Amino acid sequence: MLLKDFYSVVQTTKKDGHFFTEIKIRKDHELYQGHFPDRPVTPGVILMQMFKEELERQTGRELKFSKANNVKFMAVVDPNVDDILILESEIEEVGKAITLKGNARNNGCLALKINASYN
Repeated sequence: MLLKDFYSVVQTTKKDGHFFTEIKIRKDHELYQGHFPDRPVTPGVILMQMFKEELERQTGRELKFSKANNVKFMAVVDPNVDDILILESEIEEVGKAITLKGNARNNGCLALKINASYN
């Protein structure tokens, strides 16, 4: 985990080739002291990292980000409003490369859409 104790995985389920991972964000994490003290916002790069870490957990492989074809930040993830994040992942392995199509939802809203490749 890149950020020590930032989140914990509550559960992961698989349905129709998709992984659904429920993550609990630690809203008192020191990251939020700087981003931002009066209104905490989970940085987009951290959301992207969570997908990478979850993908590594699902595949049992250490991966390196290769490229993103499409990344859209759709809503702010404020842990004081809702500290549960749902990652939906669809993965495809071709040789050593893995492609990910993912959505992150928080407080019932789509927060992030990502299509990325990893090696």
